[in-house]
Amino acid sequence: MSTMLRVPQKPPSAEKTGSPAMPWHPRMWHGMTMGAWLKTLARHRPAISPSRWVLAGTISMSTPVNSALAALQQMLHGRRIRSLAIDKAPIFILGHWRSGTTLLHELLVLDERHTYPNTYACYTPRHFLVSRYLVPWWLKFLMPARRPMDNMKVGWNRPQEDEFAMCNMGVPSPYLAFAFPNIPNIGSAYFDLKKISPAELAEWKQAFVYFLKCVTLAGGGRRVVLKTPLHTCRVDLLREIFPDARFVHIVRDPYVIFPSTVRTWQRLSEDEGLQRPTHEGLEEQVLANFARMYAAFERSKPNIAPKRFCEVRYEDLIDDPVGRVREIYENLELDGFAEILPALQEKAAGMRGYKVNRHRLSREMHEQITRRWADFIDRYQYADSAIDSENTFAT
Repeated sequence: MSTMLRVPQKPPSAEKTGSPAMPWHPRMWHGMTMGAWLKTLARHRPAISPSRWVLAGTISMSTPVNSALAALQQMLHGRRIRSLAIDKAPIFILGHWRSGTTLLHELLVLDERHTYPNTYACYTPRHFLVSRYLVPWWLKFLMPARRPMDNMKVGWNRPQEDEFAMCNMGVPSPYLAFAFPNIPNIGSAYFDLKKISPAELAEWKQAFVYFLKCVTLAGGGRRVVLKTPLHTCRVDLLREIFPDARFVHIVRDPYVIFPSTVRTWQRLSEDEGLQRPTHEGLEEQVLANFARMYAAFERSKPNIAPKRFCEVRYEDLIDDPVGRVREIYENLELDGFAEILPALQEKAAGMRGYKVNRHRLSREMHEQITRRWADFIDRYQYADSAIDSENTFAT
């Protein structure tokens, strides 16, 4: 790992064994069907580290169960899923990783007229409609109480990124980098979906719409609110699929986003990886992908109808979550803000005193961010971001 970023080191036990530092829990790959897992193995089996063979073995053992449950879901709900029309176009939350998309997601789904893909649905996308009733009650104890990268609460029923569902359905994704962090540019073509073949794009659309239909069905036809940072550079395609979709874009201080994103990808590859990660080139990958994401987003942004798009700053959302969500409802012409106000006020009260993780940048990395993300910094007015050199820069 480069010395540009100071991050906590793994404990000695993790260094010796190559195993994840946190207690065992079901990994995001345990929900794959046999077909999806075999496709993944066919592409990447030789890359699995010996220290992760046990994890690969437990995934292999879970796939027949997932396939059987998927067949049961198809038998019980297949016709309803195929015929279901998504009448209420989704709300997509856009923004880079660590920009506050999770917080915004949790605020918007306080509205009981909205639904969302939860963690269990994203980890078991082919059968959650039936298995949510069959999963043993003790499964909830295998999920950590909080996310290791930012101390936010997690749980099977909490909102989750739909991109994890795509991975578990066997669709190629940049998130395969969590499983195979040492394979350069894995899933890179699916970052913005611009350079994949028509057949691959059709497969992606089919899987995406299938999952959204399942989420809509589970939610009783309510409007789905989705959060996956990769959607930030897929706006044109999402508008093609859902012409009436609404988009909320959240931005945050890039000097906070960068180290937090690096740490997130480090921790997820350590916890979820089928390889023992080296983290080689990770900082460059974060720098390049941010620029790639926002180049695509800024090209698409003018094409969104004004009443289907709004932006919010993370710093403003933290200061006044009730006021910012009110503005989102007004800008997107969403009804019913008064109905969610009590729940929103309660959530805002619980946010008081929340402490974010602190990361330290080297002066060299600070200069790289300033130079390479200059367009974003100027456009979203972070040029005057307060930098306390004594507390921010590594020595």
